[in-house]
Amino acid sequence: MWRASALKQGGLFAPISREGALVLNNLFLTTACATVFIGTLYPLALEVLTSDKISVGAPFFNLTFGPLFVPLMMAMSFGPLLAWKRGDLLAAAQRLTAAGIAALVVIALVYAWTFGGATFAPLAIGLAIFVIAGAMTDLAERMALFRAPFATAMQRARGMPRSTWGTAFAHAGVGVALIGIVCETTWNSEYIGTLKPSDVAKVAGYELKLDGVTQRQGPNFREMIAQFTVSLDGEKLSVMFPSKRNFITRGSSTTEAALLTRGASQLYISLGETTNEGAVAVRIYHKPLVLLIWWGPVLMAFGGLLSLSDRRLRVGAPKPAKASRALQAAE
Repeated sequence: MWRASALKQGGLFAPISREGALVLNNLFLTTACATVFIGTLYPLALEVLTSDKISVGAPFFNLTFGPLFVPLMMAMSFGPLLAWKRGDLLAAAQRLTAAGIAALVVIALVYAWTFGGATFAPLAIGLAIFVIAGAMTDLAERMALFRAPFATAMQRARGMPRSTWGTAFAHAGVGVALIGIVCETTWNSEYIGTLKPSDVAKVAGYELKLDGVTQRQGPNFREMIAQFTVSLDGEKLSVMFPSKRNFITRGSSTTEAALLTRGASQLYISLGETTNEGAVAVRIYHKPLVLLIWWGPVLMAFGGLLSLSDRRLRVGAPKPAKASRALQAAE
């Protein structure tokens, strides 16, 4: 927007070109953003204006955001491999053959691992792998990694513009985030129930034993602290301490959830109320690869920073010299 007044209309370009992929990319991103914006704020606005309450849940977003995201991912893979003004879609598809094979292999492996239980999850993960491998393919093509000696390829890599590296990191970040979203929504596990001391809850192969519950008096609250021993395949991993605080003066309570991170997956424990029998209400969640949802945007932001730091964006074109004033005749 800042540079808009300095830009001039360029020449025409074909729909199948890098410019066309950028336009398609922005169109789908804007539409997806508007979809989430409307689905999130419309119920709130309706309640303020009419006092009617409606809920917009997962079916709305799955049927609107999902169809927009699939062609966006495809455009992200093909776009960097297309030429400016007029691109060759068939040539770009041929250069993405290895990425397509990798995606198909991952789809088959995930489908076999889930024993056919999930249909769309393997396809979505395969699409994410296709985007990541496509970004790597673009870098390998520019470096001539498999056509030139390794030293020459590294020299070409050092000479590549930062915007090229930024594009690869940003596109790979989208694929990483998609893998995290699919795994977390498809294979998350939860346990909701009541436990007494020495009881064991099993979630996603983990065994969580409630060792005991203690009370602690804080400055303005009374806190109930539970101790859980977490084991996997009979091996002790960690001890978790979720708690619940009751503020007597305010008549409110807060829950301090316990968190265990293993790789990109996380295990949560949250406490509820205590029953008359001395049992504690417990909510346990296992979120596989949930951290990829955050690592992906970090890669995307890093790619954006690399692109913005490109010297070609910081060094402007030289301004034309001003014409000297014509000499005035002496009176």
